[in-house]
Formats: sequence, structure tokens, C-alpha cells
Amino acid sequence: MTVVDWHKNEITRTVPITSSYRNTQNVRRFFRAECGEHFKFDRPFMAWLIDGTPKTMGDAADEWLKSDQVGTTTVSTRRQARE
Repeated sequence: MTVVDWHKNEITRTVPITSSYRNTQNVRRFFRAECGEHFKFDRPFMAWLIDGTPKTMGDAADEWLKSDQVGTTTVSTRRQARE
């Protein structure tokens, strides 16, 4: 497994989210570029990022955008609405 330096490495949609994941300014820049300037972290989204399910940064950006499109700001709120 490649070790990602979340502060320095270029972050692209294909970068895997690993156990070393950190919410850094570099990560925030990636999400703002992918999701728009209104991107914000919230606790449920951050928990989803590190829940152990294999995913990439592209998957994470897509998930945040889906949450934003349905008018929620959290992944868990959207999941509860589905159930």
C-alpha cells in the first residue's frame, strides 16, 4: 500500500483513502475543487471517510455532492432518509 502524505502529495480522484487519512488544508483544497467553494466537512461525513470501507477521494467527492444535491449536509442523514 502506498503511504499518502495528506499535507504534501497531490490529491486526485484516484487516491485511496487509507488509515493514515487526515483532514488537511490540502484535502480541503481537493474537495473545494471537486465539490465547489461551499464544501464543508461535517462529523458524519468525516466518520464515513474513515469507516474502513475501501474508497477513493473521487468516491468521497461524489458522496458529498450527492448529499449536497438532496439538500442534506450529512451522509448519515441521507442514509436515514433512505431507510
